[in-house]
Amino acid sequence: MRLTRAFGAALLALGLAAAPAAADSSPSASPSGDGKAPTQAGTSFRTATEIEQGQQATATGSTGDYLYWSFPADAGQRPTVHATVKLPDKHTTQTWQLDVYDGLRRRQSCQYGAQTRTAEAGTPSVELACVLRTVRAWAEPWANDPLPGTYYVRLTVVGLQPSDLGLPVSAEVKADSKHIGGAAAVDGSLAKPLVPGIAVKSQQDEAGSGSGDGSATKKPAVLSSIEPDDGWSSGWWSDRWVWTGIGAVLAALAGIGGYALTRGSGRPSRVPPGA
Repeated sequence: MRLTRAFGAALLALGLAAAPAAADSSPSASPSGDGKAPTQAGTSFRTATEIEQGQQATATGSTGDYLYWSFPADAGQRPTVHATVKLPDKHTTQTWQLDVYDGLRRRQSCQYGAQTRTAEAGTPSVELACVLRTVRAWAEPWANDPLPGTYYVRLTVVGLQPSDLGLPVSAEVKADSKHIGGAAAVDGSLAKPLVPGIAVKSQQDEAGSGSGDGSATKKPAVLSSIEPDDGWSSGWWSDRWVWTGIGAVLAALAGIGGYALTRGSGRPSRVPPGA
């Protein structure tokens, strides 16, 4: 009876622990569906157009322009960026390239995907994609690991004939991500996500809580207005904690079962009652 109760309690705990794990395994990005997707792109890192994950952003420009967008990516996510460039009816061979930079403006390598493609003469469009490495909550200063914060997308042509310079083009860009979870968890986290203006904002907050010398009256820093739907994670929680709990429950069950099998049926029959 005790063994049955122990198994029942363990299964209940197992079910409660598995619930957040199932929630963490779902994709973190979803289309906005509000009809407010951006219709233009920036021309530099500072003017990059902000987009949410799942939004289909569009823009028009001229061949030879640099087109910039930015989107947020949090720890545990593996971002993927898709881009489609619609070319004019008449053009020569062109080579287009899609680059992704993190919040420190370090170019991030793609795990896979067609980051650079060449469109032959007369090709109506060219499609590019870049699947980044999983965003880490923390990394060594010398490492080039992707970290939580704002990511920049740059789309441009790298191989162009002079006769094609200035021809009209249109582009579509979409960024989404897959949640990897505890498999990519690390022991540590950044103090703040790498978003534009975060360092200046932190300094102003410290000055405002200080001696009151008037620093708090300065114009506040303008932070990036985009962030993940559920906010920036603290970095300490992941579904690795869930699997650790499951392992502890299974170890307890193994101990209970081993004890039940080895303790025997009680007092040996060969021992006299009065002994």
